[in-house]
Parts: sequence; structure tokens; C-alpha cells
Amino acid sequence: MVSAAEQMAANTSWAALGKATDLRNRILFTIGLLIVYRLGTWIPVPGIDADALRQFMDTAGQGIGGMVSMFTGGALGRMGIFALGIMPYISASIIVQLLTSMVPALEQLKKEGEQGRKKINQYTRYGTVVLATAQAYGLAASLEAGDMAFDPGLYFRLSCMITLVGGTMFLMWLGEQITNRGIGNGISLIIFVGIIAEIPAAIAQFFASGRSGAISPAVIIAVIVMVVAVIMFVVFMERALRKIHIQYPRRQVGMKVYDGGSSHLPVKVNPAGVIPAIFASSLLLLPTTISTFSQGSASSPVMSWLLANFGPGQPLYLLFFTGMIVFFAYFYTFNVSFKPDEVAQNLKNQNGFVPGIRPGKKTAEYIEYVVNRILVLGSAYLALVCLLPEILRNNFAIPVYFGGTSVLIVVSVTMDTIQQVQSHLLAHQYEGLIEKSQLRGRNKKRTKRGPSRR
Repeated sequence: MVSAAEQMAANTSWAALGKATDLRNRILFTIGLLIVYRLGTWIPVPGIDADALRQFMDTAGQGIGGMVSMFTGGALGRMGIFALGIMPYISASIIVQLLTSMVPALEQLKKEGEQGRKKINQYTRYGTVVLATAQAYGLAASLEAGDMAFDPGLYFRLSCMITLVGGTMFLMWLGEQITNRGIGNGISLIIFVGIIAEIPAAIAQFFASGRSGAISPAVIIAVIVMVVAVIMFVVFMERALRKIHIQYPRRQVGMKVYDGGSSHLPVKVNPAGVIPAIFASSLLLLPTTISTFSQGSASSPVMSWLLANFGPGQPLYLLFFTGMIVFFAYFYTFNVSFKPDEVAQNLKNQNGFVPGIRPGKKTAEYIEYVVNRILVLGSAYLALVCLLPEILRNNFAIPVYFGGTSVLIVVSVTMDTIQQVQSHLLAHQYEGLIEKSQLRGRNKKRTKRGPSRR
């Protein structure tokens, strides 16, 4: 037997979107801000030699091509004001979350509720400014070294740094506005739109390589089949659950006795979602970007080593990428998305328990044991989806936008956004039912007649 909520969700149609005014406004607000983001990727940084930049990207674009363009939506290739993208904010979030789990003062601040969360978000913003400033300076110096600036010098560096840092902070503000007043997670949607915007050019380049004979027809068919299979696999794994049985005892409220019931605690195979892949990619992005822009001049041995070993498809890159995905899958799950201690405490407060497990600490240990075993499969799934297309792309010259990270981000963000839209539609239907029941109640009261007089 399905519940009334499940029946209503199954009957929810997109035709109800026209009646849900608040949801329609949220969607239009989100689309408007994403359009602003896309327009900003085409506004160039002042003082850039466009011809020299275009020639550089034609020769070095294949080496830098993948991850950089994926996170910036092509803004770095055009050296737009959003060339740094949202990556400094992601890196600052990683650092703050790591410090929160290690520094007692920050951990205590996190437990203070809404005020503590606001304070931690403020620290994240400060960290974003610091990281964006450092990255902008490195990028400005690299542009000067590559002879891609009209008037190199202190003025160019300052103007470039101010523009890039301001663009990153504006993107961070856009993401927060989308999360609070729109639909979906703003940061994820910004990355999602950047990937989607670059897919048509990548597909055209892919089929052009097939027409020229650089890629055989068999490889083209295999890539299409692989993309479809990866999408199906990601959808299946993102919806996969491990259900922990929960039992509720009989309880008495006043003179009335309520029978005990049973339920389940759903644990996703991948509780961290797409966050580990984004975090791991962002850590690999900066060394590759700086080393690539520095190769126009006499680059240092360190930069040459980074470019040779941390380029997409290199063994050290694949090893580091895998390790970071596994680490962030466990770290983000146990510190942000699913905390066994808090879950066990909530069950204890609701008089729920796992059959055969003592409530409290023993329940937390059991849940942690289950989640640890599930994350072995979840982190392996993330690493497989992210690395397999990278290996194939490196061997068969497949465009990077067919990579596992991009597919994972697109599918996960799409599923999450659709789920939020359905939740808003479901809430709108509930509100409509409540209003109708209240109006019917009022009409009954008005039509009720008093006793007739004789």
C-alpha cells in the first residue's frame, strides 16, 4: 500500500506548474541569474591581447581543455571576468570544513545552530577572497610571461586581479541567491550550466574528427554507447538505497494507547553526491592551469613537472584523483551529509531503535559500520565513473566533455533539481487541498439553519 503523499507525487504533472506561482517565480529567477552568469563569461578582462590569447589556446587548449573549461564554462579560454569560476569558493569550503572537524572552536561554533552556520559561511567568504587573490595574481603573472598582455606591469596585474576576484565574488553571490530564492543548489547549477554550454562545441569537434578520419566510426559508436551506459549507471546508483529497519514501541498518551510501528532509515549508496568529484577536480585544476599558462616562457622545473605528471590521463593524476575522491566521499559523508551520532540521537529522542541494537552509542556505532561498508561501493562507483572516461579520452582523443566528472555532475544536478521542483509542486497541491477544505467548512457553517419557530 502506498501512502497518500506517494500517490499525490505520482499524479503530479507539469501542467500544475502554471498554477504554482511561487515555483514559477523561483524557476524564472534561477534562469535569469544563470543567463547573467553566461553573459559574464563573454566579457573580457581589460588589457588582454585577444589575438595572442586565441593563438595560445589553439595550441595549448587541448592540454588545458578539459577540467578548466568544465568549471569555468569556457570563460578561461576567452579570459572573461569569470575566468577563475567558482573554484576558489569550492576550495575555501574544503579548507573550512576540514578545519571545522579538526579545530574545537570551529566545531563548537558549528553546533550553535543558525548563528554558528552564518559565522562559518562568513569565514568561507574570507577564505574565498584570499584564494581568489592568490590565483588571480598567478594568472596575471602567467599572462605577462606568455606575452598576452598589451601593457604588462603593475597596473595590468592590479586591474586583472581586481577584475578576476570581483568576478569570483559575484559568482559566489549568484550561487547563494539561487540557493535561497531559486531552485536547486546555486553552486552546482553554475557548474552545470558551464558544462552544458560547452557540450555542443565538443560534440561538433568530436564528429568533425570522425569525418576527417582521426577517429574511426567504431570508436564514435562505442563512445555514444558508453555515454548512454554511464548515464544509466549513474541514475541507478544515485537512486540506490540501503534501508535500515527501525522499530517504534507501543506508547501511551493520556488514556489512549498507540500501537508500535516499523519504518526504515534510508541510506544512499552515495550520500555525498557529486561533491567529492567536484572537490577532487578543483584541487587538480590550479596546478594544471598555472603550469599551462607558464609554458609560453622559460617555465621552472616545478611547473614542467606538474604539467607532465598532473595532466589529464597521466598515472599520477589518475592516482591522486582516485585518492581524493575516496577521501572526500568519506569526509563529506561523515562530517556534513550523514552523521551517525546525530542520527542515533534523533532516533533515541523519537523512541525508535534498530532491532537487536541498544539505543544511543551502540546504534551510532552500528549505523557508522553500515555506512562505512556502503561507502566502499559508493566511492568505488564515483572513482570508476570519473576515471574510466578519462582513460578512454586520453587513448582515443575523445573530447573531455564526455568525461565521467561532467556526466556525473550533469545527471546528479538534473535529478536534484527535478526532485526539488516536484517537492514544490507537491507542497502546492497540499496547500490547495487545505484551502479547499477550509472553504468547504466555512460554507457548511454559513448554510447551517437555526431551529424553526412555531
